[in-house]
Amino acid sequence: MDNENWLEGRHSVLEAFRAGKLVERLYVLKGCQDGPVQNILREAKRAKTLVDFVPKERLDHMSASGKHQGVVAQLSAFAYSTVEDVFALAERKGEEPFVFVLDGIEDPHNLGAIIRTANMAGAHGVIIPKRRAVGLTATVVKASAGAVHHTPVVKVTNLTAVMEQLKDRGMWFACADMDGEIMYRVNLTGPIGLVIGKEGAGVSRLVKEHCDYVAGIPTAGDIDSLNASVAAGVLAFEIVRQRSYK
Repeated sequence: MDNENWLEGRHSVLEAFRAGKLVERLYVLKGCQDGPVQNILREAKRAKTLVDFVPKERLDHMSASGKHQGVVAQLSAFAYSTVEDVFALAERKGEEPFVFVLDGIEDPHNLGAIIRTANMAGAHGVIIPKRRAVGLTATVVKASAGAVHHTPVVKVTNLTAVMEQLKDRGMWFACADMDGEIMYRVNLTGPIGLVIGKEGAGVSRLVKEHCDYVAGIPTAGDIDSLNASVAAGVLAFEIVRQRSYK
């Protein structure tokens, strides 16, 4: 655990909320209902922070001091952007919007690598879900090699709802799936969102249903899948190729 981005103890966590710190996730002892914890939970609700109620063994494992008092908080290592920030960046560059939509990436090194790839491919932003996915932890920021300073990362409650909003603004979405149409045959020009799924499981059924295309990467090996960050890179630069030579 990176101690720089974790807080433990009731007073420290409560003051972090009251000071406006970005708390990525709050872990609270299951069954704990006393007054100080209720105050923290109220602040978490106000800040729309995800709360996990966990057994004491897990908190003990997470705690560096052993004095967590039933509360541990993970701070965000970087501030999130908004969808409007993404469109503003595209407009400043005079380009059609290009975003990555990540459906449940859980490995912080993968997320960091994908943000780095997004920046190198000229994408205007990365959209991630609030639940069941890693956020902007210190490990992610480090793995991005500084890309988070240049590429907006947007955290949303509902991926499909945001995708539909972006469609209303003229965007199309291409889902990465090894069984999809070979990427060279898919039109990946124009305002586009590249949807990358969770490690191992791929893009969820619901998110896939909201995509306009399903694009596959041609392979010649003996295994049937690529690492999420590698797949994101291959497809991203096919988008770059198509956008450059349309």
